[in-house]
Amino acid sequence: MSKNVINTELMLEVYEGKDLGLTYSVEYSVFKVWAPTAFAVSLVMYETDGNQRNIGFDPSSTDSGRIIYMQRQNGGVWQTKLSGDLKGKYYMYRAVFADGNVTEAVDPYATAVSANGLRTAIVDLRRTHPEHWEKDVSPPLQHPADAVIYELHVRDFSSHESSGMYYKGKFKAFTEFGLRDPEGNEIGIDHLVELGITHVHLMPVFDFQTVDELSVINRGSSIEHTDYNWGYDPQHYNVPEGSYSTDPTDPGLRIREFKEMVQALHSRGISVIMDVVYNHTYAVEKGPFEPLVPDYFYRRDFLGRLSNGSGVGNELATERPMVRKYIKDSLSYWATEYHIDGFRFDLMGLMDSVTMREITEELRLEVNPNLLLYGEPWTGGDSPLATKTLKGVQRGKGYAVFNDNFRSAIKGDSDGWGRGFITGEYGKEGAIAAGIKGAIHEFTDSPVESVNYVTAHDNLNLWDKVLTVQGGSQDAVSRANPYVNVDLENILSNETVRRSLLANGIILTSQGIPFLHAGDELLRSKFGDHNSYRSGDTINAIRWNMKSMFKPVFQYYKGLIELRRTHPAFRLHGRQEIERSLEFLRCDGGIVSYLLRNHAGGDLWNNITVIFNANNDRVKLSLPEANNGWNVVVDHTRAGTEAFRKVAGSEVEIEGLSMMVLYDECGEPAPRSKIIEVHYERPDGKYQGWNLWVWDTGIQDGQCDFRYMEDGRAVARIEVLPDTDSIGYILRLNDWEEKDGDGDRFIDCSKDEELIKVMVIDRDQENDGISDDHLQLTS
Repeated sequence: MSKNVINTELMLEVYEGKDLGLTYSVEYSVFKVWAPTAFAVSLVMYETDGNQRNIGFDPSSTDSGRIIYMQRQNGGVWQTKLSGDLKGKYYMYRAVFADGNVTEAVDPYATAVSANGLRTAIVDLRRTHPEHWEKDVSPPLQHPADAVIYELHVRDFSSHESSGMYYKGKFKAFTEFGLRDPEGNEIGIDHLVELGITHVHLMPVFDFQTVDELSVINRGSSIEHTDYNWGYDPQHYNVPEGSYSTDPTDPGLRIREFKEMVQALHSRGISVIMDVVYNHTYAVEKGPFEPLVPDYFYRRDFLGRLSNGSGVGNELATERPMVRKYIKDSLSYWATEYHIDGFRFDLMGLMDSVTMREITEELRLEVNPNLLLYGEPWTGGDSPLATKTLKGVQRGKGYAVFNDNFRSAIKGDSDGWGRGFITGEYGKEGAIAAGIKGAIHEFTDSPVESVNYVTAHDNLNLWDKVLTVQGGSQDAVSRANPYVNVDLENILSNETVRRSLLANGIILTSQGIPFLHAGDELLRSKFGDHNSYRSGDTINAIRWNMKSMFKPVFQYYKGLIELRRTHPAFRLHGRQEIERSLEFLRCDGGIVSYLLRNHAGGDLWNNITVIFNANNDRVKLSLPEANNGWNVVVDHTRAGTEAFRKVAGSEVEIEGLSMMVLYDECGEPAPRSKIIEVHYERPDGKYQGWNLWVWDTGIQDGQCDFRYMEDGRAVARIEVLPDTDSIGYILRLNDWEEKDGDGDRFIDCSKDEELIKVMVIDRDQENDGISDDHLQLTS
């Protein structure tokens, strides 16, 4: 069946419409599928879902389907229109190729499927909206630096018996409010609110292949489930995973319950990020693409073999126009239909840089200007892709990457005995300092291009990693008793606890976007399992009974998050702002200390000193001069925003394996910044790829993207220091492919106004020889 499309792919027709898949209405339905190399394509309508294990299935019945021939249209699209209300029916596409091969496949653009994804389901999406869905809004995110991300697996959240949740392992578990453990501690969604995180990052929740949805036989609190997987095995990209639904055989129910989950999180001020896997599919021949467009969607090496940069047998060829379109359409669908607030890209290194740039620009401009976008800037193996999205490629492009440099400097390697700063390795202080500054002198232009983390779902989690490095305690992991050495009467004095708190204490006080692995605040262990992707609930479930056991640890995390969210000095917006405000005091001998000065970021506190001591012993350090001494808000005993003791002299003693945060004076700062709003008008209405290059802002120079549309114009917001008189800008296409207008241009912002609006009009398109100009408007 293989066809050599590698050399002829540019000859394939491309379709630019946004209506591929099913367009449903009560009166009629339109079906469109892109299959340019097919000789003929038919729609096959079914009355049943294709599963023979459903309750009530009659084995004597047959459903061979009704065949409707489709007409070929321009752009390689096949189309048919059927009258009447088809809701509740199922369909497939059947393609015939010139070599006689016949395939039948689920619609690649399916938005609903039967159990285990066997057939495309027809549903009325409007009927899947929960009550008041039209009023659901995303929690505000003023700046990416304000985010605190919490990575979570849907099943892990509720499957343990101590969760007390009725809908164990389900989307609906997130709708269960008011749950408490026997000691009165909040658990479930209320725990997330109490902790203070801003974003829940959900590990894959699209329909994946490696869990049998029909093995989930519970409908409530009792649970029998033998299958478990993290979900990095894509089957249907635009459909929620059925095993997280209370009834996978009802195609519309999983959609409604997913929306209920999003709505519940939004109602408590928490945004939702989807972990998306557009770098590979679980299967090729039986995957979502190959049956209808053979050899197009997958990348191949120079010998014509499927390339394996994912490590699981295939890679999607994101650089090809219709693959790129599919990914952008899919992301736009999730953000629009499900109100998703951001996306994390698995193995983003396998996605070409142009696709990532277009995703970022178009989604923010057309769907949601505040979408949070980030991913893994690496691959799982060798790939022939020349334009990989690796560390550094994201500079100025509006999305972030995981900072594995910082991760390794903090803890050492991910699965073994290798040491880092918090696990006893000297010489890492400089790398720690680089991470604290948001990697602006390594691979980022802005601190919010760096996602700072110590551990995630992959590899040993934080508690198990620290135990492993401690060596003698590793036996405790294998004995399923990883807390054997913790004195429950004096938890914060335990060495493993202190090292763990120091690790995420660094993360939560560094510039950039902090990222926590679910359960770190409960000292979660996976009992030494470094790759628990299918290890089941026994290993993976969050044990909510540990909140009462390790309450001081939870309170410490809560205090650090509150400190970060309350004080903008820990959330600086740009490179220039960091270079002006952050000064390192010491970086050697297991000590890293720094100063955030002069009301950094508009903070109420004048000067803030942060100290990390990775030594086992106490250390005395000199402090900068302060007229009235230093107020301690974080030390080895507690963390928060209220001072609980004072350091009067010029020296402080810090306990071993701990951190300290102090401030000198509290007072009303000057305004942090003012905003220049640039409204750009192009008569051709084509804004894709256009951006501003700005300088002399005092906060973040460089690329500034247009983020939303208003009155037919693209709008960008530039943050500048309050005392700035003028900034420069250039309008450019992508990375200097073209400039709009000649020479540098400047905006007068000397007036004492919080918001300055500027209209930029491209006059070249209207009057030959007249360059673009800008007009300053009233704020």
